[in-house]
Amino acid sequence: MTRLSVNVNKIALLRNSRTIGIPDVRHLAGIALDAGAHGITVHPRPDERHIRSHDVYELAELVSARPGIEFNIEGNPFHQVMKYASDVRPHQCTLVPDDPGAFTSDHGWDLQRDGARLRPLIADLRMLGIRVSLFMDPNPAAMQMAREVGADRIELYTEPYARAFGTEQQTESIACYTAAAHAALKSGLELNAGHDLNRENLPVFIRALPQIAEVSIGHALTSDALEFGMADAVRAYLDAIQKGSSKT
Repeated sequence: MTRLSVNVNKIALLRNSRTIGIPDVRHLAGIALDAGAHGITVHPRPDERHIRSHDVYELAELVSARPGIEFNIEGNPFHQVMKYASDVRPHQCTLVPDDPGAFTSDHGWDLQRDGARLRPLIADLRMLGIRVSLFMDPNPAAMQMAREVGADRIELYTEPYARAFGTEQQTESIACYTAAAHAALKSGLELNAGHDLNRENLPVFIRALPQIAEVSIGHALTSDALEFGMADAVRAYLDAIQKGSSKT
């Protein structure tokens, strides 16, 4: 079944609005894992507006004490992500082409432009024993190049699907992602997905792309946690994945 990695950035964003350390990012990550989440994701940015350096190290320590749980660091490898990867050796690095001041990640890599720069960094990460995933738009033609630069996986950028969900464009959007997934698998890549996935659109996406190994979900899950509590929110997303994985 598709695994769930909980992105804790928005918990850190709320904490950073005050100076008293509440909510506690590590504590809530632990609740998420106790509720059945398969991993924790962080996306540190240079301005530390949410995840801060100490969070990376504290969460790496938390995850290391839990066999079978994965730690995923996202971010631009041309910023500080490579140092974090070298220091804590996460199970996975998801390389994302966002600018330092980006509001959020909003596009995948252009490998025609950036592939040559990425190749040695990917090789360095893999030498450290870290799985490498590239954040990619659902473009079938780009998947072979993602494999050629050394990636193990790609993470499909799913905001366009989330925007199309429930509209006349949903079927066309799903077809686009399915084509990209098939191209990635044919190229020898594994599949992740993330961005604006939620309890409503996740089952449909998983049903259409059952090969997805992992979804990374933060904003929607954190928002639901405000209503249901973190543990019940995580269980709701695990149920959504199970619903999408069911053949009935």
